[in-house]
Amino acid sequence: MPIDFSQCEKVLEFEFKNKNLLRQAFTHRSYINEHKRLQIEHNERLEFLGDAVLELIITEYLYDKFPDKPEGDLTSYRSALVNSNTLSDIAQKLGMEKFLLLSKGESKDTGRARQYILANTYEAVIGAMFLDQGYDKTAKFIERTVFPLTDNIVKGKLWLDAKSHFQEKAQEETGITPSYRSISEAGPDHYKNFTVAVFLGEDLIAEGEGHSKQEAEQSAAQNGLKKRGWG
Repeated sequence: MPIDFSQCEKVLEFEFKNKNLLRQAFTHRSYINEHKRLQIEHNERLEFLGDAVLELIITEYLYDKFPDKPEGDLTSYRSALVNSNTLSDIAQKLGMEKFLLLSKGESKDTGRARQYILANTYEAVIGAMFLDQGYDKTAKFIERTVFPLTDNIVKGKLWLDAKSHFQEKAQEETGITPSYRSISEAGPDHYKNFTVAVFLGEDLIAEGEGHSKQEAEQSAAQNGLKKRGWG
């Protein structure tokens, strides 16, 4: 059954002039590999653009919202707002998952890999919006979907460096210093995806993914905080 992208526009509350940009934003590389005859592109270039646009808009917002905060705090707030956990949660709440164009194999995976795809898709949608209607209209979408999370992140100290926070809590609660181990690497050299697991002793606590080992470790620590309820 073909995906109705007009419904997607209603979900996003954003009507595209170029409907192909919207479709491309939801097209995963795996779908292209299974449908080579289709004259469509996957969403990685849009994701690259959207990542930069999202970061700029959030940076401007935080700069205005917290005039007395130093650069280090603002950077940490921004990181918490744009990490893959936050963006995948936003994408799920918007119902973006049902519009994804994935290979049969990818569509069966509903775990962490799906979260990562959703976060990337959210960024690709930002890129598509920016190309379609520019900065101001894109900023309104981000204002509606991301900005409301800021107060909770700041008050709950969710912006703290996840690895440092996890280590502090782990030593406090268990007396054990966490260790990180690489699980896998996938993708081309210019766009590698790393999976890393965090352990307490020999107990695997959580896994995380990222485009660098450092990013994957941060993601694993963040997921570990959630699993242990350490906040």
